[in-house]
Amino acid sequence: MTPNSPSTRPSGPGRRGFLASTAVAAAAVAGGVPLLSACGGGSRSERKDGATSGKDAEKLLPTYVAQDVVRPDIPARNGSAAGFTSALAAARLKTSVPEKLGKGGTVRIMAPLWGSPPRSDNAYYQAMDAAIGVRTRWQNQDGNTYDEKLGAVLASSDIPDVVVVPGWNLTGKIPSAVNAKFADLGPYLSGDKVKDYPNLAAVPTDAWQRSIFGGALRGIPMPASYVTNIAPYYRQDVFEARGYQVPKSADEFLAWAKEATSAKAKVWACDDMKWTAFNVFGVLPGSDKALWWNLVDGRLVNRIETEEYLEALEWVRKLYAANVVHPDARAQNQGDSGNRFTAGQVLVYNNDLSHWYVKSIEQAVQNPKFRMGAMDVFGHDGSAPKLYAQQPANIFTFVSAKAPQAVVRDFLAVANFCAAPYGTKERLLTDYGVEGTHHTLRGGMPVKNDTGHLQVTGAFDLVGDPAPYNAHPDRPDLVKAQVEWQQRMGAFTTKTSFYGLTVTEPGRWANLADDFEQLEDDVVRGRKKIGDVQQAVSEWKSKGGDKLRDWYRKLLDDTGSAS
Repeated sequence: MTPNSPSTRPSGPGRRGFLASTAVAAAAVAGGVPLLSACGGGSRSERKDGATSGKDAEKLLPTYVAQDVVRPDIPARNGSAAGFTSALAAARLKTSVPEKLGKGGTVRIMAPLWGSPPRSDNAYYQAMDAAIGVRTRWQNQDGNTYDEKLGAVLASSDIPDVVVVPGWNLTGKIPSAVNAKFADLGPYLSGDKVKDYPNLAAVPTDAWQRSIFGGALRGIPMPASYVTNIAPYYRQDVFEARGYQVPKSADEFLAWAKEATSAKAKVWACDDMKWTAFNVFGVLPGSDKALWWNLVDGRLVNRIETEEYLEALEWVRKLYAANVVHPDARAQNQGDSGNRFTAGQVLVYNNDLSHWYVKSIEQAVQNPKFRMGAMDVFGHDGSAPKLYAQQPANIFTFVSAKAPQAVVRDFLAVANFCAAPYGTKERLLTDYGVEGTHHTLRGGMPVKNDTGHLQVTGAFDLVGDPAPYNAHPDRPDLVKAQVEWQQRMGAFTTKTSFYGLTVTEPGRWANLADDFEQLEDDVVRGRKKIGDVQQAVSEWKSKGGDKLRDWYRKLLDDTGSAS
């Protein structure tokens, strides 16, 4: 049903950017900017540090009721997405919203958009509004500068009815504004109340747990697989043609890289491999500051003070020092690693799991011999990898605390419609628009036309989403490869002490580690030394890191883990 839709759901996108198109929903970075979110008890106008879990969270969480509309060809396992490899004819699509839940009101929605916004009266918006029974008025903002617009809007008195907030924008004063300016949705969704919205009831509980802000269920989450979404891709066609063996350890990779690199031929072994290095060496996740902490032998440890962290940086530094990394990667922000990969200038690069489909389809006509594979993440010494779970949701939609009950209900009707699962008429309309206007059917599968690409831009997809799935019936081989890769990696994945929790750090320490990502990039490129990292860690401890550790430990003792 979905050969060119954003059906591979994003997981933990980073600050560097979020690409939302008809082909790929997001590139999530393992070393991106940490998330800061307002959590803890108290009233909506009170800024509280901390998190909500255990019995306190159980009172707030919606009852989970699975949607068994269409059985996946590859069931979810080990934290993976579900996989759909078969095309579903339009006549076989099911209905998940048998009657309109909207009551005809108007809902103003502010959301990020990457690309040119369509006209406000376009046919796609009109069709969605008619199907849901709500008049939506979209205030699309440039996704690249969304944090600036978001901060200004939340500081004003004129807040739209609904606001989409990507997790990487939850910085500065925005977290406290979440508590102060957005509504508690518990009266509408907690416990069995969610059964009024069956598609939302089928959203995984872990994702709802992440949506507890300020001691209240405030957000509608975009669910994501907790398995790492950063895959080390390799040119499978080139490997086979040249007889290369896929490396199984850090040393093997470096040795292969030296053999494969030929600057004279303008071929380098790899692009920047920092994200993969963190997985190879078993470093705690970097996409959320709460995940930087984990209880090890009774002591709470931060990722930046571990040997694994330093070893990962040292390995990437060796790759750069050996000149096996493409020169544009050393320069940073120059060119595109995926384009270097498809052009054959690099043979390995790491990026979001969705690239597997996107690049394969892109090259199907341009280079029929092109084939890419994803290496299984290996342990640095050749043993099994030690991977850590990402957060199960990192994009949230909030409703203004000033919104009347009728507006809240109408928005929940929108979210419920957009959370329709694969194999439904609602999912088809959300992803593809109207047949004949936005897409045509080829071999029983919808394919967007020019109008579809212009108007069906993913806006509705941000305000409601089903459990993660992967559906590309035009390339069932890629669905199988992606989901099975996740399942294999999921078997080596463990959840850290603060998995699934949205944590607000005390303001005096919230920016304490902000400079580490730049320091990492400087070290691997040879501009700084490992000793500089050790010095930065020492300063981090003395400036508040050790006190922050005590704060996190008390939080863990008081609230417990969500996993």
